[in-house]
Amino acid sequence: MAQLKSMSACLPSNFGFHGPKRESNLYHDQGKLSFQELGARKSELQGNSFAVLSTNGGVTRAQKQVIRAALPSYSETEVAGSTKERGLRGKLNKVVLAYSGGLDTSVIVPWLRENYGCEVVCFTADVGQGIKELDGLEQKAKASGACQLVVKDLKEEFVKDFIFPCLRAGAIYERKYLLGTSMARPVIAKAMVDVAKAVGADAVAHGCTGKGNDQVRFELTFFALDPKLNVVAPWREWDITGREDAIEYAKKHNVPVPVTKKSIYSRDGNLWHLSHEGDILEDPENEPKKDMFMLTADPEDAPNEPEYVDIGIISGIPVSVNGQELSPASLLTKLNEIGGRHGIGRIDMVENRLVGMKSRGVYETPGGTILFAAARELESLTLDRETMQVKDSLALKYAELVYAGRWFDPLRESMDSFMEKISETTTGSVTLKLYKGSITVTSRTSPYSLYRQDISSFESGDVYDQADAAGFIRLYGLPMRVRAMLKEGI
Repeated sequence: MAQLKSMSACLPSNFGFHGPKRESNLYHDQGKLSFQELGARKSELQGNSFAVLSTNGGVTRAQKQVIRAALPSYSETEVAGSTKERGLRGKLNKVVLAYSGGLDTSVIVPWLRENYGCEVVCFTADVGQGIKELDGLEQKAKASGACQLVVKDLKEEFVKDFIFPCLRAGAIYERKYLLGTSMARPVIAKAMVDVAKAVGADAVAHGCTGKGNDQVRFELTFFALDPKLNVVAPWREWDITGREDAIEYAKKHNVPVPVTKKSIYSRDGNLWHLSHEGDILEDPENEPKKDMFMLTADPEDAPNEPEYVDIGIISGIPVSVNGQELSPASLLTKLNEIGGRHGIGRIDMVENRLVGMKSRGVYETPGGTILFAAARELESLTLDRETMQVKDSLALKYAELVYAGRWFDPLRESMDSFMEKISETTTGSVTLKLYKGSITVTSRTSPYSLYRQDISSFESGDVYDQADAAGFIRLYGLPMRVRAMLKEGI
């Protein structure tokens, strides 16, 4: 039996998550969740048997030592099965698996070992899906046959480098979708590539089904960042067709079946949003049930008094809430709490998936909805008409690229440079009134405002002479006048 390699080969930094929508268990039957709970207990996590680190870049020698101590190696007596032999489908050395600890990814571990004769490094990322999703992962990974567990805290990177650029660009897919899952997949896949390089893996694997968008988002990121990596997608290869098959396979390979109450909905959550699909939602005629929502209060039951919130923005990027400067993840967490209380950010839509089919989803994005409203209102002061029109037209393509998993496409990166430049003067503050699911702007101010009261006033002024309008109208309307003259034979 081959001696499994040491955990010290793993060099994890931050902390993130992937679990395909169909198996996410975080929000199942837990009642309303506070976003404070999602970000809490970091210090408690650091005492657990897996590492929670925030490196924001390379891994230092000291951090490597911490990782070695925090991520123990599983000996050959702890993980059964040789990894020297060729598997049923071929031979890989080491595979980094996007791991959630649910049924599907727990089964994928022995399936990879059996079919590719490889060691499996389980990777879990924290993008704000909640602490309960992360508890006990080391034990689950070990029981499934993994040789290592790597965890990363990606919350700050997720908000700063993925969410905020989309916000600045005004990227909304098909008029409604604020791209919650679309933005999360590339940051997770990027971290997987980093881990694969650190541990010497020659392949990566995910648990996405062959019908969804996520398989594309993961794999395009893999292609862009390391085209040499092999990609394994078990749901496109194996004979397992459903939950019962997966349970049977788990029992056959002595993998403990995760004991969770199966939700009637398929959910995916992160710090930006929570999505709901499946069950009665598959019929667009059905109204969602009240007890389905988990992050936002029912607008009918929200407080009877409105709440005012002030958002500070610098160059298109949010920096403060009610005058308090916060880190990107902390700022979003705070707005999620505020917006959730008032039933803000519920979206019910039928969208066109990248793979061709339509799907119906319900999304809760309380903090994100507040931020989009604030950004739009501030731009009404700082952008001129032509700039705003061009920005809005490019925002559609930007959203389409993100939705389609093309985050690392040079086109999106070039468009992002344009958005950054055009937003240089989008600085100021916006006050919004939140009341029973609605958002109303009450104040907007900017040192770069193009609005001039002395010009816009109905009172006479020195800059704008109303008599000048007559000549402008004659020239502006000349094409219409010429066309009418042609019809009249003039």
